[in-house]
Amino acid sequence: MPRKEISIPDKIEHISILNEEGELDKALEPDIPEDLLLRLFRAMLLGRKFDERLLNLQRQGRIGTFAPTNGQEAAHLGAAAALLPSDWFVPAFRETAAEIWRGRTLESVIIYYNGFNEGVDIPEDSNDFPVSVPVGSQIIHAVGLAWAARYRQKDDVAMVFFGDGATSEGDFHEGLNFASVFQTPVIFVCQNNHWAISMPRSKQTRSKTLAQKALAYGMPGIQVDGNDILAVYAAAQEAVNRARSGGGPTLIECVTYRMAVHTTADDPKRYRTEEEVEQWKKRDPIIRFQKYLIDKGVLSENKIAGLDSEVEEEIQSAIDRAEAHMKTLGDPIDMFKHTYAEMPPFLKEQKEAFARELAERGEEKNHD
Repeated sequence: MPRKEISIPDKIEHISILNEEGELDKALEPDIPEDLLLRLFRAMLLGRKFDERLLNLQRQGRIGTFAPTNGQEAAHLGAAAALLPSDWFVPAFRETAAEIWRGRTLESVIIYYNGFNEGVDIPEDSNDFPVSVPVGSQIIHAVGLAWAARYRQKDDVAMVFFGDGATSEGDFHEGLNFASVFQTPVIFVCQNNHWAISMPRSKQTRSKTLAQKALAYGMPGIQVDGNDILAVYAAAQEAVNRARSGGGPTLIECVTYRMAVHTTADDPKRYRTEEEVEQWKKRDPIIRFQKYLIDKGVLSENKIAGLDSEVEEEIQSAIDRAEAHMKTLGDPIDMFKHTYAEMPPFLKEQKEAFARELAERGEEKNHD
């Protein structure tokens, strides 16, 4: 039998609409209302300034370890902006600006990074998952959510975020395979920031792109300039529309860069050069988007100054509220909550015994 060539789709596109010089490809410019453009810029600015303030708080010992988002604001905000409130948003741990966009409060972020579970309480009417620290585990959660939406004949979609390191995990491959086989309405957003902590992307895979991994699972894949919020939004909107109309999943690779530390327990100078970082600073997504909005007549220097002041005041107010609220948290009796719908007798006995011990130690509270 002769060898025969099997024809498979092997085309991966790269999209860049607004390059690092601020030059615009008018033919690809998405039609985004001015009010949404301004909201996105403010959200990027808030995300960056909040990130910088969180780093200061951590260095002062006022919060614990966290993962900065500096440099990656466009990659997750541009994608999340394409969702409806009823859609499912499933983050990893470097999507803070998008979490805030979806309604998470600044106070809850501060409270969470102080070690309080109350910082990730999810409102009943919210379709947003809390941060996921284990690498890649949230991918299969999102696929399950999308499968449930399809099973219930809803038009909701799920969007899940992860880094390039997660593409080396089994959960990534299992999630993409299931999503494609069952045509679940899920959008996989990979924030390829080139480093899985200290492991460079070049030592994770021989694939020319991460987006091409979609081809093996029979779904569309696309690579975008992750520092170009217009390109990210356009790619995400296309993927969301396809998923919502029954066209199945999409893998989006956002090529971006982590300009700060992996977490505040990391020293990136041990594995990457300052020259590399400086090159990526020239591609700053906020500076690029700001120039675009000024050229478009949507933004002015006075407006930027006003937003700066407004955002800084919002952050300080959130810090004040969070630190005041944390003084009321930390009741150890809370460990008995949220495990059983109806507490079994043996656990109820333990709770009552523990409550008596706290009372004897002068730590009595209302433990009903």
